[in-house]
Amino acid sequence: MLTAALELLLAEGAAALTAQRLHQVTGVSRSTIYRHWPTPGAVLAALIDVAPLPIGAPTGEPAQDLHAAVDQLCDRLRDRPVGAFLQALVVAAASDPAAVPLRQRYVTDLLAPFHTVLRAAGAPAKDREDAVAAIVSPLLLDALLLDRPAARARAHRMVSVVCQELTA
Repeated sequence: MLTAALELLLAEGAAALTAQRLHQVTGVSRSTIYRHWPTPGAVLAALIDVAPLPIGAPTGEPAQDLHAAVDQLCDRLRDRPVGAFLQALVVAAASDPAAVPLRQRYVTDLLAPFHTVLRAAGAPAKDREDAVAAIVSPLLLDALLLDRPAARARAHRMVSVVCQELTA
């Protein structure tokens, strides 16, 4: 069911995640769909719940770990369904206030590896927020607003700047 919901979301957007449309695509009864997912937001939340978010343990080398996190995020933003799913969440949140926390939750999950590395490196919370924003914001800008590949090289340069600041 969730696989069909994801395919529907990617093909037609979050507005298509109605019980009627899911019934048409899957043949599952509307009452069953309503029982498990009473709203399109509930379907989105279920999709986020099952989204794979591999977070490895930091190696103790912040630069190496941050570079790996950049590569992982760039790959995920490039590949379906992560990049397209995030775009669909952004569109859904623009018209449905109930989707805003779902978008925030999904983005927080995508940023978790960066926070994990910086927390393990002993960076204070405020510095972590600034560092993650400096590294990741251009990637999200490219992927979500400019519809171009994430600028991996730029993010790697920013990792170097962040790591210099951590050791200063």
